[in-house]
Amino acid sequence: MRILVATDAWHPQVNGVVRTLTSLARSASALGADIKFLTPEGFPSVPLPTYPGLRVALPSRGEIARRIEAASPDAIHIATEGPVGWMVRDYCCRRKLAFTTSYTTRFPEYIAARSIIPLSMSYAVLRHFHAAAAMTMVATSSLRQQLTARGFKKLGTWTRGVDTELFTPDGASELDLPRPIFMSVGRVAVEKNLDAFLSLNLPGSKVVVGDGPQKPELEIRFPKVKFLGEKTGRELSAHLAAADVFVFPSLTDTFGIVQLEALACGTPVAAFPVTGPLDVIADFPVGALDMNLRSACIRALRISREACRDFALQRSWENSARQFIGNLSALQPSRSLRPRGRLMAPSAAQG
Repeated sequence: MRILVATDAWHPQVNGVVRTLTSLARSASALGADIKFLTPEGFPSVPLPTYPGLRVALPSRGEIARRIEAASPDAIHIATEGPVGWMVRDYCCRRKLAFTTSYTTRFPEYIAARSIIPLSMSYAVLRHFHAAAAMTMVATSSLRQQLTARGFKKLGTWTRGVDTELFTPDGASELDLPRPIFMSVGRVAVEKNLDAFLSLNLPGSKVVVGDGPQKPELEIRFPKVKFLGEKTGRELSAHLAAADVFVFPSLTDTFGIVQLEALACGTPVAAFPVTGPLDVIADFPVGALDMNLRSACIRALRISREACRDFALQRSWENSARQFIGNLSALQPSRSLRPRGRLMAPSAAQG
């Protein structure tokens, strides 16, 4: 099966969407599926308002059509609701070609944190975007329930995994800091709710790994916190392995893959009991969830690091890729794009 995935999030961005798609392609290849990406590469772009470090592509309709037809896919999946995603959606709708989407980012909450645009308006736009899809894939059961309550239809499940060969307890960085080390990793931006972590009265040291628009402000407000900048690959794994507790203060993430990455490194998680942590951690003895985040951090110190690693070993990207491909395979082809491709359009979806 040839699959084309359209995404506005791509390298050199470092985030959960990019890591998910990269891991999906690698694992899907071993299962006999060939995934190609339609990304912002090659399109002009402009800085994202309120986040100048990220750029938004300005794709052209003609080039989007050319790239889709050159890929000649058997299925199209739209991973993001940005300009690339909207233009691929438009291409498919105009040609009556079915496609799937995934809901990976809670843009309404992110937008509400940065503007006066109400949640209801943002959700109405996203509902319209995903309504045209044969299936909208979500990572967790709680997110599926929340979207259903907001009027989303044809929802399917696509779970996430972790690379347990990259993320391991071995080779931990030598951080010359007072123990215990409480670490948060991710985009340093207002929607990640880092204030809730950095303002805690905790023993030892607080560390932030990542970059983003809020970093200069937080460095001034919290001078005792160690901001180590962006880390990737083995270096990220080594830092996660060096922490005593991984703190995940976000209230808006739909999943939070970095939680699994921390667990694969043997590091327990402390978080609020919200979508994402509730689905990843649940009742397993690998993390502490509490509306009192300080209490969760202290309790997490007593969690077995071996249990964390064992938990992560059961959550592979291969299983995630198999589920993704299964969702596409369940859609029955009814027509093809001619004469330049073999793009098949499913007629219905199982939600």
